[in-house]
Amino acid sequence: MIDKRQHLLETALQLFYRNGVQAVGINEILKTSGIAKKTLYHHFASKDDLVIAALNARDEKFCNWFESLLKGSKSNSEMTERMFDGLSQWFNNKVDSLDGFRGCFFINTSAEFSDANNPISIRCKEHKQRIKTIIASHLVKADESYLESLCTLKEGAIVLAYVCDDKQAAEKARDTARKLINN
Repeated sequence: MIDKRQHLLETALQLFYRNGVQAVGINEILKTSGIAKKTLYHHFASKDDLVIAALNARDEKFCNWFESLLKGSKSNSEMTERMFDGLSQWFNNKVDSLDGFRGCFFINTSAEFSDANNPISIRCKEHKQRIKTIIASHLVKADESYLESLCTLKEGAIVLAYVCDDKQAAEKARDTARKLINN
């Protein structure tokens, strides 16, 4: 038997990622999932709680994938290559575990919530910090300036790949990162 909470969460995450959090109502999630409203509210007190749970689920899925990309890197250069290779695969829909590329769920979601103190906005910031921590943990030679540059290049590549449909954005960012390593 399918766990109803998990099914609701997966359905909500797919709909939120595809259409945006504000565009998806509870009734659409219920209709798509085939689960009753009472069951949804048994597991999630509000839509915001469901959004936070969806962000948490995406965070785990994305970070596990991202960590696996970088694991075992023997140099900052190799880690950088692996990161941008992985991003290119994601942008070009070659990472099954991340579903189709629709930009960064955390960037997209945070854009919908203008209050920086909103728990949803805070959760999006926490994800970005977690990604930065993962990158830092795989730098063979610690370099704060390089770390900041890598994070900026990564985020810029994600935005360009989605907003401008630039499927080569990871390769462009990688080329810039290579120049930073060589200097």
